[in-house]
Amino acid sequence: MTQPRDPLSTNMPESQNSSRKRLAFDSPEQEAYLNLWRTYDRLRVIEDKLFGENDLTAQQYNALRLLAVRSTEGMPTLEVARRLVSRAPDITRLINPLVEKGWVTRTRPEGNRRMVRLAITASGLELLRQLDGPVKECGALQLGHLGRDDLQELCRLLRLARTPHEEISSIWAPEA
Repeated sequence: MTQPRDPLSTNMPESQNSSRKRLAFDSPEQEAYLNLWRTYDRLRVIEDKLFGENDLTAQQYNALRLLAVRSTEGMPTLEVARRLVSRAPDITRLINPLVEKGWVTRTRPEGNRRMVRLAITASGLELLRQLDGPVKECGALQLGHLGRDDLQELCRLLRLARTPHEEISSIWAPEA
């Protein structure tokens, strides 16, 4: 019977691996948080490569997907900011490159000059179509090694961890 692989070990021979220090944490909460952070970092490297090849960030891709859902009528800028997966303190800076590349349009409604409405263009929709397959492949590369039950449990635990910190008005907040 083979021993389970130690997730903190390396593929080095035992003589070389013995000098490797074990990670020490101040608390189980710190260990969980740092593991979450490290996991995010490792998974983000994969998506950064994909989006970087297309002159996009993951946050900009998220904005394009949100706008594609409402492709005909568009969406107010602040609503896009509210719906993003990650907070975007400067939504204008996030959107400007998308407008410059012709993937998004920005308009001000006649009745409310203070509001800015964003809409995805035909070329923005085409970009999303081109990225559809590669984004699915990226997700498979990131988490495809986990089974369906593991993924569901991971999602459940992440929602549980996030819930007390989620704004009630967030689309990510759990239903009451």
